[in-house]
Formats: sequence, C-alpha cells, structure tokens
Amino acid sequence: MDKFIIEGGGKLYGRTEIQAAKNSVLPLLAASVLTDEQVTIRDVPAISDVENMLHILTELGCKISRTADSVIIDSVNAVSHEIPARLTKELRSSVFMLGSVLTRFHRAKISYPGGCDIGLRPIDLHLSGLKRLGVKIVEESGYISCSAEKLSGADILLDFPSVGATENIILAAVRAEGLTVIRNAAKEPEIVDLQNFLNAMGGKVRGAGGGTVFVEGVEKLRGVEYTPIKDRIEAGTFLIAAASCGGEIEMDGVPEENIAALLHKLRENGCKIHIKNDRIILRSDGRLFAADLIETTPFPGFPTDLQAQFSALACTAKGTTLVVENLFETRYKYAAELKRMGADITVRGRNAVIRGVEKLHGASMTAGDLRGGAALVIAALKAEGVSSVADLSHIDRGYADFEYKLKKLGARIRRVRV
Repeated sequence: MDKFIIEGGGKLYGRTEIQAAKNSVLPLLAASVLTDEQVTIRDVPAISDVENMLHILTELGCKISRTADSVIIDSVNAVSHEIPARLTKELRSSVFMLGSVLTRFHRAKISYPGGCDIGLRPIDLHLSGLKRLGVKIVEESGYISCSAEKLSGADILLDFPSVGATENIILAAVRAEGLTVIRNAAKEPEIVDLQNFLNAMGGKVRGAGGGTVFVEGVEKLRGVEYTPIKDRIEAGTFLIAAASCGGEIEMDGVPEENIAALLHKLRENGCKIHIKNDRIILRSDGRLFAADLIETTPFPGFPTDLQAQFSALACTAKGTTLVVENLFETRYKYAAELKRMGADITVRGRNAVIRGVEKLHGASMTAGDLRGGAALVIAALKAEGVSSVADLSHIDRGYADFEYKLKKLGARIRRVRV
C-alpha cells in the first residue's frame, strides 16, 4: 500500500494539463464492443478504473493494444457475454457493459458492480430501462442475467436523471429496431460526449444535454478514432486546491459551462477567475470567505464529485458553510479524517455544517473513496506541518499522476510505499 507524505503551507503556481474525462472514457470503452471494427480512443488516462475496464474487454475476447497515449480496441473476436465477478467488484462502471454486450450478443451476465462505497446506487433504473427495450432479466445469487432475441425502441421515462442509466440505455438502443426516447435523461457533458462518439461510428443519437435523448437504431456501427472531452472533475479538483492554498493556476480545454456551478462558488469564496477560449486562470490569496450553501444536484448543478474537495476548502474559509448532499448518502466519510486536522464539521444525515477555522494542522489520514481522498490531499496542502494520506488505491482510480501534477505546481508531496 502507498501513501502520500505532504508538507503543507505552500501556494500553488503554474499550468496544469487536464486528463481526458474518466466518466467519458469508461462508457466509450464499453461502447467499443458495439462494432467489430477497430476503435481508437486517444488521451486515455493511466488510472486504475480504465485498467479494470480494459481487463473486462480482454475477458470478453477483445484485443487491446496501446500507443503512447491511445488505446486501440479490436473486438472482432469477442465471444464472451459474461463479465467476470472479480473485475466488476472493482468497478461500478462495469454496469455499462450490460447495454453494449446485450446489443452485441443478445445476452449478458454480470455480478453486481463495485467501486467506491459512497452510497447504495441501486441499478434499478438501468434494469427497468433495459426491460422497456425488450430485455428479460433474471437476478440470482448476486448475478444479473439478461437476454433479448431482439431489442426494440421504446419511450422511457427515468424516475431520476441517472447518468449511468441514461448511458446504458443509449448503448442498448443505438442498434435496436426503431426509435428510443429517453425522457428526464441526465444532462452531463459526458452524455453529450457519448452521443458524439456513437454518431462518429454511424449512430443516430440526438438531444443529449437537453433532458430528452432520441436514439434511432441503426443496423451497424463502424470503427472510429476519437478524443474524449477533458475531465471537469479533475479540473475542479485542481482549481479548488489552488483556491484553498492560494496562488495562481491555469488550465486549458475545459469549457466554462461544464464547471459553471463550481466557478460561481469559487468567486463567492473571493477567488479571481479569468476565462477566455476554454482557458481558465484562477488567482487566490488563500484567505477565503465561506460560501453559505453547497447543494449537490444533477448537472448543471453543483457536482457531487466535487463536494468533498470543496468541503476541504470550506474548513479554513471565514464563516460557515452548509453542505447538502442530495445524491449519495454516505459521501461524508472524509469528515472524520478532516477532524483529525482540527476541522469543525458536524454531519447529520445528508447535511454537513462546516465552520471555518483559522488553520488546520498536519495529521495521519486514510482515504476512504476517490473524491474523499482528493479532499484529504487538498486539506493537507493547506495545513501547517506534515500530513500523510494512506490507501492511495482510491485516488489512483480517478487521478493520473496526481502527485506529479501537484509537484509541478509547487506542492511538497511525495509517494512512499508502506
């Protein structure tokens, strides 16, 4: 097991490169089995979630090859419809394989997916949507078995705008017979990216990002070379770190509208932000004012994947911040770790009250999930003294070269094996 050793108290300056979006790359990899032609995805980040998805594709029979920063998937010899339990337990996004494997083989078998333990995240929305397309589903002994002689278009209303369910239904509908309409669909930028990817393969998907998605089934999809969008969550993590520590940070390639809710709150904190042609420059003196309310909602609202990081910032902001987590009920596991540093946080159910303190002090902490782990790193960079953050396997799920990017900005951080 690895851990970070972090000496806090310094400011962050410089330019950082933002990786391709984890939450785009994973469904694009799942979509690669929809064609028997070669698919190339560029700028794929070196993170463990991607590695696990590639292992799943290999188990299905796909041939995976790599160049410097691209992954090439050849699924012409893919034959298996079963996704191994040992891999699904490591990756919640393995559920995306249901829609694409069903489309390719007319059947699919998967165990309940794993990933970060941040909430129940039942996949009922996925399964009910697939049933509307004509899929027969049997749940037994921790496995989900799906079969469909033919997938047929349907009018589907989601009870909640779930990103995963929206993507899974699109993947199942793209080669189904007829028109599928997904109402109350998720609006996240990653949905738009999946639409653009499938359309580049010859699909007929429209409406992504607008709440209602239309999928006209096509008979065949072709191979494609594609570059995913930049990771708005990684971008937000670095913006929050620079805002908390103070300094000046610059990044390119993340459209303002993709992280508008965060930028609004950072301005409320007192940060100076300049944006031109998808270039974002943030300046902060590190002496921030508390944002009164952070409430996580589906896009375009404040993203749940930045809630923990922003809460770390709020720990030393002047005033009190109320955090309301509407999406994942157990996302406050990081709070107990921040208290080790002297943070004043009270958690009640889905709400947390954070009263800003003058300073945090170094402490030994353990990451409990991906974004909570990033929050601990941000707090440690701000704190006085030396901190450690253990169990980096969580952070490695979503951030490539995290410590090296922070070092480039001036952070005093190193990874050690324990």
